[in-house]
Amino acid sequence: MTGQSTVAGADRSRLFGLTSTLLTYPDARLLAAGDELRAAVGEIGDDEVRTRLATFLDWFLTTDAIEVETHYVHTFDLRRRSGLYLTYYLHGDTRKRGIALLTLKQRYRAHGLRLADGELPDLLPVVLEFAAVAGPGDGEAPLRQHRRGVELLRAALDENGSPYRHLLEAVVAALPPLTETDLAAIRALAEDGPPVESVGLAPYGTDVDSIGFGPAITDLSAAGPCAPSMERAR
Repeated sequence: MTGQSTVAGADRSRLFGLTSTLLTYPDARLLAAGDELRAAVGEIGDDEVRTRLATFLDWFLTTDAIEVETHYVHTFDLRRRSGLYLTYYLHGDTRKRGIALLTLKQRYRAHGLRLADGELPDLLPVVLEFAAVAGPGDGEAPLRQHRRGVELLRAALDENGSPYRHLLEAVVAALPPLTETDLAAIRALAEDGPPVESVGLAPYGTDVDSIGFGPAITDLSAAGPCAPSMERAR
């Protein structure tokens, strides 16, 4: 499959910003932002994307908070097949992953952005925030480069019937379609899993024991529920 996404530029920025927020830990502050979130979704012109996000919000805002929190932890923190750390899908816990993380950090720094304390650069909400802030081209490059990881996560969420699948379906709608080469590589990764090598990550400031999962996000940035958590470097 070839071609370009049909999602317009303004919708892409809104989509990436919203999905970045909705893929963070569902604390009380996020759950209380229902009116703001629905209004933001309503501003998206693309029918498919708007419907996907609205369907997710219908579940997110009407389900018991404890159930939502438990589902989030079980889905993203306790299952490697549906973790939010994109470089893990391609590189596992290997030296190549350390290099990929460093490359992402350097890309963010070049745009005057820095990570919040404790965040890894391949965390999907962070990658989406960068796409929303930096825009098409360089901003969306990490999403395109890790398209296969995004697809593996989408497939895992779909297989598990997670409501979060709607967010990944919306993100995928804004990305270039998968090529035959991508599909073959995704099938191989799904069958064999990522490489395994528990060395070579320490020089890049990562924790080898937890890098596959990472810490749950327990708070949003002080800027508000729909604002990026990355801050401009001073």
